[in-house]
Amino acid sequence: MIFSTLSRYIGLRFLRTITAVFGGIFALIFILDFVEMLRRAADLPGATTALLAAVSFLRTPAIAEKVLPFVMLGAAMIALVNLTRRLELVVARSAGVSVWQFLTPIVVLAILLGIFATTVYNPLSASMKLRADRIETKIAGRTLKASADAGVWLRQRSPEGQSILRAETSSDAGANIAAITAFVYDRDGHFVERVEAQRGRHTPGAWELENARVNAPGENPRVVETYRLATNLNADQITQAFIAPDAVPFWDLLPLVRRSEAAGVDANKYYLKFQELTARPLLLAAMVFIAASFSLRFFRFGGIARMVSGGVAAGFVLYVATKLASDLGGAGLLSAPVAAWLPAILGTMLGVLVLLHLEDG
Repeated sequence: MIFSTLSRYIGLRFLRTITAVFGGIFALIFILDFVEMLRRAADLPGATTALLAAVSFLRTPAIAEKVLPFVMLGAAMIALVNLTRRLELVVARSAGVSVWQFLTPIVVLAILLGIFATTVYNPLSASMKLRADRIETKIAGRTLKASADAGVWLRQRSPEGQSILRAETSSDAGANIAAITAFVYDRDGHFVERVEAQRGRHTPGAWELENARVNAPGENPRVVETYRLATNLNADQITQAFIAPDAVPFWDLLPLVRRSEAAGVDANKYYLKFQELTARPLLLAAMVFIAASFSLRFFRFGGIARMVSGGVAAGFVLYVATKLASDLGGAGLLSAPVAAWLPAILGTMLGVLVLLHLEDG
């Protein structure tokens, strides 16, 4: 009964802490993104302050998801340091409670939060990001990117020849594109015409460009209400060209991988993202073990600032290792399961090893 009551107490303290930390990070990201959105869209017609605030709010969950491991690390360190500062953990240890017993509720909550973040939060943030992109495209005809050279280039073929298409932005998994420029060539590779359009959509076997401006050598420019640009790209190839893995909801990743593989398209980056999201609960648990390794020093011994700095540095090293493994997996140098699970497994093992040394000598 004592351990059950203590576990509930520690779990609730940790849950309140991580809620406060995540809420603060969420608010900070929203404010910074909103200020940047105001700067970039101040002169656009129809871009009201309320609308831009709504767009920033829809974008914030996807950005906050990227720093979730650091949120877990910070919340665990804050909760454990506060429990140690109030001597609550000292009293618990004197009553015979080991570090593994009072860490159990925190680790269990970290795993449950990781499962929730993967299965519920990720699909929600991806759908909100997609809605934000649609609103941005409606406002400006393109997403409000800070980079001037953003966009995607596609080389495609058809019975009439080949073409090179550039689109600034896309939505609906690449089915709708905006700010389009296409260079059309005949079967012999000779330039035929240049086509520009603000919007277009993918249909089976062709792109339909709205109010396209066509410029051909030796001819006056003309405007075509609907210009059909033939393509050999299917829907899955279009999705892979335009949509980043981070923009695909968790539940859609595996079906997309299967469809892509059936179509003969490389889907490694989407499978890697699926594995990374699946490994997220273990990665968050690893962050808890790392936080505990640097947060249980008795305050009267001093060195608290150095201890906390060491915990932050260790978490940062694990995060960098995770990104490095992800890059190696994306480049095909590591298999997707190894690249996704190895950092989480190593981080957990190292954290447990340090705690075993501190607790049992």
